[in-house]
Amino acid sequence: MSGPDIEADPGTVYLVGSGPGDPDLLTVKANRLLEAADVVLHDKLPGPEIIEALPEDRREDVGKRAGGERTPQSEINERLVELAREGKSVVRLKGGDSFVFGRGGEEAEYLAAHEVPFEVVPAVTSAIAAPAVAGIPVTHRDHASSVSFVTGHEDPTKEESAVDWDALAATGGTIVVLMGVGRLPDYTAALLEAGMAPETPVALVERGTWPGQRVATGTLETIVDARDEAGIEPPAVTVIGDVAGTRELVVDFLQNDYGAAADETAESGD
Repeated sequence: MSGPDIEADPGTVYLVGSGPGDPDLLTVKANRLLEAADVVLHDKLPGPEIIEALPEDRREDVGKRAGGERTPQSEINERLVELAREGKSVVRLKGGDSFVFGRGGEEAEYLAAHEVPFEVVPAVTSAIAAPAVAGIPVTHRDHASSVSFVTGHEDPTKEESAVDWDALAATGGTIVVLMGVGRLPDYTAALLEAGMAPETPVALVERGTWPGQRVATGTLETIVDARDEAGIEPPAVTVIGDVAGTRELVVDFLQNDYGAAADETAESGD
């Protein structure tokens, strides 16, 4: 389907989500802006095919670098303003959706404070897409009528955590944790301590929609061992709740083929 040509206006910043990583899941508008922009500032989470399709002379990597070094958010904010004031059209490209744990809100506030015009281009968030392509719905009429999205970066044991794991355990429904591979033992222990059933199904989806996507499944009590057995690494989405158990009912007929040969579903504690 064709649409009107999109011209990236000089001096404007476009806060664009790339979706979960498959270039076919870019929105039409995002794709056209990537073609039209003078410069694209991207992190590491857009899929490798999306990044590699950008001409090297029009892209700047502002994500994590070798050795754990990363571009500070303050530098990214300043660079966006600098480029816009040079009269360039700028795409700030994030993985998933910019406004779901993507700091899009912070960047929007900074641009507004410096009187730089910007536009938000929403995207398919990996919080929903990664579980979906692995055969896991985040809501299901028989299993979950609510879903909570939380960050896994925080230490659940710190006194003033922004994530109330006790409340999440009591609420029920589905819990989707982004950026939570490393702290998986901490927040699964916090949920168990809060009274969530040890047999609650859990799934980890690594690099959802990327080449080499992998999935590990287990329970709240066994998922850490399943993670280690499968070798799951970031970036990955954690799904906690009864919906995670529905994958086994559909996976044999699921046609979302993202690196199926590398898909390692690890069960532990059966």
